[in-house]
Amino acid sequence: MDRKASAVLGTATPAVYGLLVDGQWVEGAGPRVSVRDKYKLQPCATITTADAAQVKQAIDVAHAAFRRGSPAAYERGAVLDRAAVLLEARLDEFVRAMQLEAGFTQTDATGEVRRCLQTLKLSAEEARRLAGDVIPLAGAPGAAGRLGFTLRVPLGVVAAITPFNSPLNTVTHKVAPAFAAGNAVILKPSSFTPITACLLAEVLLEAGMPQGFLSVLHGSAEVVQHLQADDRVRFFAFTGSTEVGRKIQQAAGLRRTQMELGSIACTILCDDAQLDMALPKVVNAGFRKAGQVCTSVQLLLVHESLQQDVETRLAQLVKALSYGDPQDSKTFVGPVISEDNAIRIDGWIQEAVAKGAKLLAGGPRQGAVVPPTLLTNISDSMRVGCNEIFGPVVCIVPFKTLAQAIDRVNATPFGLATGLFTNRLGDALNAAQQLEVGGVHINETSSSRVDLMPYGGSKDSGFGREGPHYAVHEMTEERIVTFTTT
Repeated sequence: MDRKASAVLGTATPAVYGLLVDGQWVEGAGPRVSVRDKYKLQPCATITTADAAQVKQAIDVAHAAFRRGSPAAYERGAVLDRAAVLLEARLDEFVRAMQLEAGFTQTDATGEVRRCLQTLKLSAEEARRLAGDVIPLAGAPGAAGRLGFTLRVPLGVVAAITPFNSPLNTVTHKVAPAFAAGNAVILKPSSFTPITACLLAEVLLEAGMPQGFLSVLHGSAEVVQHLQADDRVRFFAFTGSTEVGRKIQQAAGLRRTQMELGSIACTILCDDAQLDMALPKVVNAGFRKAGQVCTSVQLLLVHESLQQDVETRLAQLVKALSYGDPQDSKTFVGPVISEDNAIRIDGWIQEAVAKGAKLLAGGPRQGAVVPPTLLTNISDSMRVGCNEIFGPVVCIVPFKTLAQAIDRVNATPFGLATGLFTNRLGDALNAAQQLEVGGVHINETSSSRVDLMPYGGSKDSGFGREGPHYAVHEMTEERIVTFTTT
């Protein structure tokens, strides 16, 4: 079975990608699914999907591998370090794959690889320094002569269920910390973007990932349901919609989960915001990856004294963005993940304009490409104002006071991240305490992220934290060990 990206990208016949089970690539027994070039809207690969028996086999293998014992911490770190070296050597191959199956521009795809390298290296560090604490038992009454310490022990089998909008780095944020902690991992990547996940699995295998510690299963929600039905899967790491996340959480029962879910991301420009710094960051945060990031700026809350200036300057910046073919190095905004999603996004824009919104930048949809769009004069009743659009659309919303802006952010059911541009320390600290979100970024946008920081949300945006240090701790449990010496 051919799984090499060169075959996918350089031949007229799309290559077929199978499942990784017990260290071997095998053909899935379930239906075949076409993977489309997101710009040309033509098949570029085929995946074979797993049936119930193959899901069970993957769980059997992963559970048995874990029971045999995880590699030593040093070796787990070494595997991840070697993977980073191997992945960097194949950078162009990964970029090409993401340009096709995710519609990423060259800049977005290259950035995804660069961030993935850091995630692998950070996870390797965490593998080597994972430790518990010494407990001062002798400080308790009647505990003289007793010693205590905690161990961080892996949970067992981790299911990683990953999205299309970060087909490499988000996958790595789940797989690498899980393995760093000593767990076996079953990866179920998005069927929109499975090629990149297969390439990453190839790299990890070449780097020395032990047999059975990584499986890759392609398929629909049925694969996830089969994973949920087996109690040997002890942890579910999921990034995706709130609706799907809620179902996974309900099925998990007492098993642990990490949920990174939907958002309506906001960034606030206070009346003292430095627009020369802020507006280019807003453009990047609103339109990179065609706005398909949970923290992409959807609502730009602007103090009313700045509204006219922001609208004029931002419209010029957005109109200047090139869009279209992601293989053109000049393209800034490529296609969204499917033509159906492009039709939906365009429909929301047209609905908003019909209800009174003003279109400051934008244009007609072209297949799966939605031109970068800037709206103002929106209302909370419009879908662009009250639902996650997940596309290249930014809406300007004026406010009178910072308290009003904070209330607008908190009024959404979500709480992932918010950006705030101000030079007033008191306002910044007050907002950081009052905003009901997982991250507040001062003089950065809602989309600001460094891979070593804790990343996650509150309310309907989920719970749990990514970031290798934090994810490793979530994917282990603390065990107390005591000794009585006298």
